[in-house]
Amino acid sequence: MDASAKPYTLYGAPGSGATPVHAALTLIGAPVDTVDIAPWKSEAERDKLLPVNPMRQAPVLVLPSGEVMTESAAILVWLGDCHPEACLAPGVDHPLRAQYLRWMAYVSAAIYSMYWLRDVPSRLAADAKAEAVVLARTAERISECWRLMDAGVPQGSPYLLGDRVSVLDLYVTVVSRWTPRRMRFYRDAPRLADMVRRVDAEPRLGDFWAARFPFTPGWEGTESAT
Repeated sequence: MDASAKPYTLYGAPGSGATPVHAALTLIGAPVDTVDIAPWKSEAERDKLLPVNPMRQAPVLVLPSGEVMTESAAILVWLGDCHPEACLAPGVDHPLRAQYLRWMAYVSAAIYSMYWLRDVPSRLAADAKAEAVVLARTAERISECWRLMDAGVPQGSPYLLGDRVSVLDLYVTVVSRWTPRRMRFYRDAPRLADMVRRVDAEPRLGDFWAARFPFTPGWEGTESAT
């Protein structure tokens, strides 16, 4: 990567949906400036994203050209395609391309989408009692989706698309750390669990994880987390 290349600008707090994008940029070796905004915390935080995303959601990636991208799966797919030298995604003619796109969309639509409601349950729940139901039921839905993915991905490779870390692996690794968190994920998706542990231990990401999504005591949670 050219050291003089204009940097990307990435909006989103550590541990958020910006994290797999930042991890991918780290593996690519691309320069990136970060703007830490946590839109789940408050209306004021969400409003900080208005200049770059009218949805007030993160991640947002501003490309070196100045073009704005949103939607985590789209950003990751784009990065994989635009930086083939990093070998983070199968090419358009690769036999695994269809399944790669399938699971990228699945994680985004079936699992990641649940957190729009989980982060602020009052968006659809009328009171505290209803919010508790929403949190419990979305936790069950997330676990079910991980189980279905675990049963559907190919066996026999260290990563989801073969012998190399891909943006799909990065995506699953980060999202699997969100509530109901890893202990329950390990139980529900034992094959995926082996993969995410490898990504956790990826030497090229050691400093990145420590800085942007550290493995602090208790980070894996409990099996009953909601």
